[in-house]
Amino acid sequence: MIGYVTLGVNDMGRAKDFYLKLLADMDVKVLVDMDRIAMIGRSMQEPMIAVCVPFDEQAPHPGNGNMVAIPAGSKENVDKLHAKALELGATCDGEPGQRIPDMFYGAYVRDLDGNKLAFFEFG
Repeated sequence: MIGYVTLGVNDMGRAKDFYLKLLADMDVKVLVDMDRIAMIGRSMQEPMIAVCVPFDEQAPHPGNGNMVAIPAGSKENVDKLHAKALELGATCDGEPGQRIPDMFYGAYVRDLDGNKLAFFEFG
């Protein structure tokens, strides 16, 4: 259903490093690496995160209401991803916790360029 999500960034090297370290336990790698865009994921057949310098060469701006949600696989992994993102320089945008009783556990951060990420587990 979703091929990839693109996040605008200021510094390609810094963004690739952040996402590769953050998602290292998910066995991701840079699948495509061009001058202004890089596709990060497990394979070209699975959803990916693309980081890019905007085509119009203007400053990237995170959209209000836009968010990339990353399935963590467990509540413990939600906590770990949130903590790891903060260690890598992200800012907290919502501590880990149960959001919908018995249904949704999540945590939120803003990456190095202000893009909002959610780490979640259903159940």
